[in-house]
Amino acid sequence: MKLLLTAVNAKYIHSNLAVYSIRAYAQARGIRTELAEFTINQQKDEILRNLYERQPQVVCFSCYIWNISFVKDLIRDLKKILPGTEIWTGGPEVSYDAERFLTEMPQVRGVMCGEGEETFLELAQYYTACQQEKRSEGEVKELADIRGIIYRQEQEIRKNPAREILDMDTLVFPYEDLSHFANKILYYESSRGCPFSCSYCLSSIDKKLRFRSLSLVKKELQFFLDHKVPQVKFVDRTFNCRRDHAMEIWQYLKEHDNGITNFHFEISADLLAQEEIQLLNTMRPGAVQLEIGVQSTNPRTIREIRRTASFEKIRQQVEQVKAGNNIHQHLDLIAGLPFEDWDSFRKSFCDVYALKPQQLQLGFLKVLKGSYMYEQAEAYGCLYKSREPYEVLGTRWLDYGEICRLKGVEDMVEVYYNSGQFSSTMEALEELFEDAFAMYEALAGFYKRKGYDGLSHSRIRRYEILREFLEELPGADLEAFDRRMVYDLYAREKLKTRPAWAPEQKEYKQQIRAFYEEEAQEPQFLKDYAGYQAKQLEKMTHLEIFDRRVREKGCPKGICALLFDYRRRNPLTGDALVHEVELEGKTGKRI
Repeated sequence: MKLLLTAVNAKYIHSNLAVYSIRAYAQARGIRTELAEFTINQQKDEILRNLYERQPQVVCFSCYIWNISFVKDLIRDLKKILPGTEIWTGGPEVSYDAERFLTEMPQVRGVMCGEGEETFLELAQYYTACQQEKRSEGEVKELADIRGIIYRQEQEIRKNPAREILDMDTLVFPYEDLSHFANKILYYESSRGCPFSCSYCLSSIDKKLRFRSLSLVKKELQFFLDHKVPQVKFVDRTFNCRRDHAMEIWQYLKEHDNGITNFHFEISADLLAQEEIQLLNTMRPGAVQLEIGVQSTNPRTIREIRRTASFEKIRQQVEQVKAGNNIHQHLDLIAGLPFEDWDSFRKSFCDVYALKPQQLQLGFLKVLKGSYMYEQAEAYGCLYKSREPYEVLGTRWLDYGEICRLKGVEDMVEVYYNSGQFSSTMEALEELFEDAFAMYEALAGFYKRKGYDGLSHSRIRRYEILREFLEELPGADLEAFDRRMVYDLYAREKLKTRPAWAPEQKEYKQQIRAFYEEEAQEPQFLKDYAGYQAKQLEKMTHLEIFDRRVREKGCPKGICALLFDYRRRNPLTGDALVHEVELEGKTGKRI
């Protein structure tokens, strides 16, 4: 019996924890299962051919908001070429209204609702026994006895009772073999369920919060650390909802840090206690990153979506974490929430932007089936897309035209803020506008007017467009912005071709050469480059000269220069370490 678990991920770097956990659980109990992972960016014909060549007797698809239409198309065609194959589905996108899904998709035998480990195991045992004709009475459950499934039987759709929740300690660690996870993010869970009731989230439906024993969690985290996995993302809905659980895990990661692995946690900032913040502030820079859902700073909106945290409390905690200068913080906003009009969202944006997180995610409301938001959509005048991702099109407070304008702002934030590639430039640019929102709105308008929106642009082209924008902006000192853009460019990489608008450096050729010759002989700044000659050092780093006449702070003793060291980078931003050096104007010697 060939059983196949199939995942269609949004990106290649993603891995599907659900199918790996289900397979590990089944195999630990004697059921051999194959697994196939694809992405929505692959050709459907390529995936279809792969599935056909495997010739599974039973295939199960993991269904989510990002892949459901793609998966439906695959299923319809797969049933044509493998008519004898039983097709099952599972996941949040088919569990809520499984009867309707089965009516729409006659090719599917059934839906696994809720947690899939035990349900899939019993299904696999059923099919294996059917093939081996070993279904003696009581040995293997019939379909009618398997909890947690809704299935087709004799032209009738039948619904079995829901399954009891699993003990987290019965789950099997799915990552013993890491050969399939090269260049991918690994996902891990130490708890399931959520204690909160956010109206837009399906996690609010599952109130059965439970945790995996810390002894097991530590053992599994050590596996990641020992194998120097680049990044592990916890999928716990609110990681710090139980303080002792979070503290013990963070303390373990601090004590066993390997200097490489980054751990990502989704937390509620208002729940952070001082002892947690103090612990986080002692972690290696880059060891931990936190994702914090602010969603809105409008008090009425917060109440309506069933959240309780005040923004003032969140602000205080975020600023205390930021003071440690070692934790990447990712803050989220949602556009399209009830009672949030244009001005209200603008204020929410500016409130969160002022905290200067490493990432500001401007998302748009998804009206998910089964959520309270879905039930209240009509009352809110909430219009949303008929197909996934069911994204908001308008509300009583925000019309479609404003949604479109916010999409433009989102694009500009992604390019010019979240990329981290324009930090110095945007910091100065913000001073020319009433607030940060107005700046990104103006940029979005410029892109649209010039026909640049909707196109893919190279990094250097983004700088050129920004420079065009600055040329039209009253009060912009183009020369000063050119220097900032040069700084931002070289902070990330040693450019092969210098931008045409960058200040000329040829007159400083002698000083630059002399600097690297001295560093090769007696290094003061580049001590990590022992053994390299001057020309090699010049290729591996970058020295940018700023004439003292155009330096904001001045350089009274000589020529000011910034040395970009690409071997040593800021773990939070990825920028090169920058040394400020001084050179004499004529001899090029340091003073």
